[in-house]
Amino acid sequence: MERMNVFDALDCTTVLDDPPAEVHVPAPRSPDTGGKVDLDRRQFLDRLLATGATGLAAALAGGYVLGSTVAPVFASDPEVSTKHKFRYGMVIDTRRCVGCKACMAACKTENKTPPGVYYTVVVEDTRNSEFDRPLFMTKPCFHCEHPPCTKVCPVSATFKREQDGIVVIDYDRCIGCRYCITACPYGARYFDFGENYDITDSGGAWADVPSPEYNQYRVREDGESPIGNVRKCTFCLHLQDADGKYSREEGRWPACAKTCTGHAIHFGDLIDPESEVSRLLVERQAVRLKEELGTEPNVYYLL
Repeated sequence: MERMNVFDALDCTTVLDDPPAEVHVPAPRSPDTGGKVDLDRRQFLDRLLATGATGLAAALAGGYVLGSTVAPVFASDPEVSTKHKFRYGMVIDTRRCVGCKACMAACKTENKTPPGVYYTVVVEDTRNSEFDRPLFMTKPCFHCEHPPCTKVCPVSATFKREQDGIVVIDYDRCIGCRYCITACPYGARYFDFGENYDITDSGGAWADVPSPEYNQYRVREDGESPIGNVRKCTFCLHLQDADGKYSREEGRWPACAKTCTGHAIHFGDLIDPESEVSRLLVERQAVRLKEELGTEPNVYYLL
């Protein structure tokens, strides 16, 4: 029996077909796609490079906010350990993504996001009918080296952390102007309008569950952050230890990467040459979206 409609992410695959965007729930495909589909995968990525997040932003417009205490997760906080320097990023294997959207469901469950707020989305291209195999791409926040979103914020509420390169939002400073949403070329930001899941769908519990984001554990309440704020993927930084490290063995790993059924999402420190993500970038051909903008995103796609 389906108790909770919190996994509405499962019904939210963005389709790249011309508007109106459709929703498809295709059967999973094998990661072994053969040589010819590789060409279509390249075409899929080329289309994304050309069109960017326009369709995605239009299809998934909306957003939400958090509470009021500032936890020691911001670069300016003296309690933050900068003993180690990391550059966290993702490497996503386009051959292995099967479009199951488990990453979307896991992200929503981990971060307790409201309706219309998706920190991870799955983009689907259905135009390869010759092979009857849709192609998929998972899109979190890209945590760019030169994020355009941070430059337009009039109150410096969003910025890139020095210790690990994660782009964050200080909900207590955010005034909800949404300039950053417009500036983001990847459609990775959402606004928290204060909506909640219907009590019949959520059992009345979802709105009362605090979000662990930024280790602040806020319960969304009218007139309080993060309602009225912009929200985005944080690479689940609340799972870091005191030294800023994640641990896959201990389960302290970004929810999307931990849950990916196709093992398509790889996460780690891009500075560490021995990390899985660094190794994959050496062994495989990879691209980044919209590199011509100079944003230098820290999310790579394997071809």
